[in-house]
Amino acid sequence: MTQTCLHLGQTLWFDGDPFANGIETARHETRGAVLVENGVIHAVGPAADLRSAYPWVEVEDHKDGLIVAGFVDAHAHYPQTGIIASWGKRLIDWLNSYTFPEEMRFGDRAYADEIAGRYLDFLLANGTTSVCSFCTIHPASVDAFFSAAADRNMRVFGGKTCMDRNAPDGLRDTAKSAYDDSRRLLEHWHDCGRASYVITPRFSPTSTPEQLETLGTLWAENPDCLMQTHLSEQTDEIAWVKGLYPQARDYLDTYEAYGLLGEKGLYGHAIHLEDREKDQLKDVGASLIHCPTSNTFIGSGLFDMAGLKSAGQQVGLATDTGGGSSFSMLRSMAAAYEIGQLRGTPLHAAELIWLATAGSARALHQHHRIGNLGAGMEADFIVLDLASTPEIAQRSTRAQEIWEALFPTIMMGDDRAISATYVAGRKVNG
Repeated sequence: MTQTCLHLGQTLWFDGDPFANGIETARHETRGAVLVENGVIHAVGPAADLRSAYPWVEVEDHKDGLIVAGFVDAHAHYPQTGIIASWGKRLIDWLNSYTFPEEMRFGDRAYADEIAGRYLDFLLANGTTSVCSFCTIHPASVDAFFSAAADRNMRVFGGKTCMDRNAPDGLRDTAKSAYDDSRRLLEHWHDCGRASYVITPRFSPTSTPEQLETLGTLWAENPDCLMQTHLSEQTDEIAWVKGLYPQARDYLDTYEAYGLLGEKGLYGHAIHLEDREKDQLKDVGASLIHCPTSNTFIGSGLFDMAGLKSAGQQVGLATDTGGGSSFSMLRSMAAAYEIGQLRGTPLHAAELIWLATAGSARALHQHHRIGNLGAGMEADFIVLDLASTPEIAQRSTRAQEIWEALFPTIMMGDDRAISATYVAGRKVNG
């Protein structure tokens, strides 16, 4: 049975990158409409035009709500849901004190199912409709993640985290088991429904050269897959990498030497990059993933958004839960703005909302499917209430244009600003 609905409200979408082409790439209608049929967007335009063209279609009127693409979180760790907002550690201590003990529990499929479902429900409540997540070394953690996403019909990306050194006994695999487990999971889950498998070495310190090489081989055998890892998050981490890989030219070279540098590579954090690394990342078209709340919470440093984007780098935005201190991409946008201010380069509201939607979708090579409103796009979208609290409302009522109205919600909004979340055209929250 055909399911068709015309959603009315303010609409906001992009026909380009506002960092490169200016905020004029944003398209805003104060009274717009989105036509959805069987989980796909069929048209976006002025409400009067679409109502006239489709007079028989069911209408959902969101009044002054702002209809935008669902948020796309380009780097997260769903197994760290339970330890979010744990006090006082930098990266290496964070892993040993909080992350590794919690990830040990994910060999229990029932526990993994519980956390995966809870995590995805948190995301939907906060307007995030797609996420790229690390799992744990346990295949059960991957099955739990993709199964929970399938139950909710979410487009998600994830993979088994691979580690064969510098981790507790219960969290280490081997070069061979990392390859075998990852290949088996990839063959089962990749392109199954709305799932995409991501080859996932945690980072160079927890993988031997042999393991990185086997994962590079797996990626070469499956070049349509994404590969995710971490890069240059903290200065003491970089020093650790240099000690473990004395022959490497820099941190990136520990991936590059083993076939783990490529266009479909996702490199989380990328704060303390050397010039050679920047050049190589740009040359291959890799994606850098900015994790602002994590970078401040764990004390990692200030990502150079303006400098990297002006140099032509591909950048996505992420929560990095649970090192990140919020499940909300609104909070990630606010933190990205604050970091920009500290670097003397504040981001415009158009740039922030683009990063959380179309920008992250492009970083994941999924911009033809998600992250924007447009004919043929999957109907994952949200409705933002731009007056969700009295504090926000008293500010937004003074607004003279859409960016002035939206910015208070970016800076002060939370799940209360998400009036509704739609996944493949079906309302799942609000």
